[in-house]
Amino acid sequence: MTDALEAPWKPRFNPWLIALTVTLATFMEVLDTSIANVSLPHIAGSLSASHEESAWVLTSYLVSNAIILPISAWLSTIIGRKRFYMMCVALFTCSSFLCGLAPSLGMLIFFRVLQGVGGGGLQPSEQAILADTFPAAKRGMAFAVYGMAVVLAPAIGPTLGGYITDNFNWRWIFYINVPIGILSLFLTNRMVEDPPFLKREQERRRGIRADYLGLGLITIAIASLQIVLDKGQEADWFASHWITALTILSAYAFLIWIVWEWHHANPVVDIRLFQKRNFATAMFFSFTLGTVLYGTTFMIPQFLQVLLGYSAVKSGEALAGGGFAMICMLPIVGTLVSRVDPRRLMAFGFISISVAMYYMSSVFSLTMDFRTAVLIRTFQMLGLAFIFVPQNVLAYVGVPREKNNQISSMNSFMRNVGGSIGIALISNQISRIGQQRRGTMTAHAAPGMNTYETMTRGLAQTLQKQGAGSVEATQQAHGMISMLIDRQAATLAYVQVISTLAVIVLCLVPFLLIMKRNKPAAGEQAIVH
Repeated sequence: MTDALEAPWKPRFNPWLIALTVTLATFMEVLDTSIANVSLPHIAGSLSASHEESAWVLTSYLVSNAIILPISAWLSTIIGRKRFYMMCVALFTCSSFLCGLAPSLGMLIFFRVLQGVGGGGLQPSEQAILADTFPAAKRGMAFAVYGMAVVLAPAIGPTLGGYITDNFNWRWIFYINVPIGILSLFLTNRMVEDPPFLKREQERRRGIRADYLGLGLITIAIASLQIVLDKGQEADWFASHWITALTILSAYAFLIWIVWEWHHANPVVDIRLFQKRNFATAMFFSFTLGTVLYGTTFMIPQFLQVLLGYSAVKSGEALAGGGFAMICMLPIVGTLVSRVDPRRLMAFGFISISVAMYYMSSVFSLTMDFRTAVLIRTFQMLGLAFIFVPQNVLAYVGVPREKNNQISSMNSFMRNVGGSIGIALISNQISRIGQQRRGTMTAHAAPGMNTYETMTRGLAQTLQKQGAGSVEATQQAHGMISMLIDRQAATLAYVQVISTLAVIVLCLVPFLLIMKRNKPAAGEQAIVH
């Protein structure tokens, strides 16, 4: 007789109600990663802090969030997934309220750390809950719902944060989490349940000694890496001794952790899953797409604000169109993934994003209008919809169902680490390429050259007609030309970086051949046949 625990399991409540319930808290958490960005000047002024000090409001959240992601699967198994999820929602909600009450920057940073710890467990827990709640044929649509929350939240975050800060007070960007969190706790308690096989795994691990060394090593490695990535550009990277020291510490901690976890009987993170080619390839895609997605999400608003003079809210609106476009596409892709080979959908997505980014590089200029900025982001996000859902579905092929927590936590972790590295690398490359381009341009636009002298005289004459003196007009003309060269050099740097990213995304297509779509063995995840 078949073991009852191995029989197909169905939740007591409608799976779509469960999906909406767990998506509610995830949306709230992802929103909080971007909603505070535009409020930093107000936070700094209100708490008598410098802009550099206020940046720790973002960094502290990202560091604690990154630490909890890879160990959330282990915690879910030890504590119980439903209990762990509700603890994360409760901690996130309470710390959000405390962030709004914070009387000083130090207290705000401390509460943001707690908020990051609570928020870090929400995304992977939701993905695992969805994977267990829905049958394989409907899993793609379920991940599409999750994708809507993950994409819409950062798209509207800057705009919503700017509106709340301008019309109310920056503290309300944290207070709005409280009622949503309370509702999420109530619905989760009523509807969500742990499947029998997860309870069995929890019983099996009861009494097993915790992997404290693995937990400590991954915490040190991720915290050091996150601080390096967030503060490296500001500290001039390896010219700073403390950045160099943290980089070496992070690398050594990661290496020792990998060896330790590989040989440990009950590791915090089951890195042996990387022997599964679908899982390993899916994690590689998550990392690369995190680099490209988060990198461009950082790059486009920076270009619009620094070089085109857009406000923070206006630049956020330019990104929002892409988020809404992806929301429209995700249900379509969620339906297609049960009828079309997911690898073909991903190939189409990679090619679409590459073409969109190539087009983006051709229209990036100092004369680009708002409509063009919205369109280029929209084109990019349309292609992403064809990758997000199939990649999540294929990651579960060939992996035992009791490992769902591990898959979801590593997926979120790889995407976030890829995003952090992408932002750091792109920021660094834009700065370096811009300096090189400026050097090349100034070599062809130096005093004494006919073109330069003609432009200087023309500008000086225009300024004199506006009331400036002869000497003053000439000095201002030189300054205007220097500023123009700086802006043109920076624009060329953006174009070169975007073109490089377009090639990188296109090169991902052949890796799809590694992934398989065959029927898993008994006890493993079923997938669309």
